[in-house]
Amino acid sequence: MVPLPAAFLDRPIAHRALHGPGRPENSRAAIRAAMDAGYGIEIDLQLSKDGQAMVFHDYALTRLTGASGPIQQRSAADLAGLTLLGGDEGVPRFAEVLEIVGGAVPLLVELKDQDGRMGPNVGRLERAAAEAAQGYRGPLAFMSFNPHSAAEMARLCPDVPRGLTTCACTPEDHPTLRAEARAELREMPGIEEMGAGFISHDHHDLNSPQVARQKARGLNVLCWTIRSPEEEAQARQVAENVTFEGYMA
Repeated sequence: MVPLPAAFLDRPIAHRALHGPGRPENSRAAIRAAMDAGYGIEIDLQLSKDGQAMVFHDYALTRLTGASGPIQQRSAADLAGLTLLGGDEGVPRFAEVLEIVGGAVPLLVELKDQDGRMGPNVGRLERAAAEAAQGYRGPLAFMSFNPHSAAEMARLCPDVPRGLTTCACTPEDHPTLRAEARAELREMPGIEEMGAGFISHDHHDLNSPQVARQKARGLNVLCWTIRSPEEEAQARQVAENVTFEGYMA
């Protein structure tokens, strides 16, 4: 097990960075705002057509840029040339974000599942993320809903903490998955084998036996996504830290 550094537990973590007016989610502006406020930062990674790890949440470009089509069909240069809605900048590469953060605050990085199946068809995004992070010296951790992705990061970056992003795995959580696959994910498969040091769990489901089991094993429990002080107070009865948005935690 590779434990999380204390920096991931001693300050709230801004979900998709500290986004708000003029600072789109996962943007450089939102990242700098989170750093200025002293928060940790959570970001998402998707893969560009030419194999670059890009800091972007959605599979489709529409909601965040107004452009059509999936992010995987655009090159890194094309994505940099788009404008994130509500801001004045394009989609950043992971390598750029690492340079901006420079170890100043903890960076929690979620790799998005690339085929909608949470299966073993992984590698390209993971290799791109590992290449970008090579030599990075600040507090950094990787996670994914896909246990195969998290396990691949354990292989590629054995000294970097890794964990699972987890939830109750309802049909609403994972509409593309069969019931059998959701049931398997609910049990957090492979978490011991990958040497995971933490989970980041849906705050609505923190009282689940699966969370209690991992906490008893010594894993740190983070949670997502908190949107009010009241939710935060409730979540902290189980979770050691929160990923938040929409207020100043």
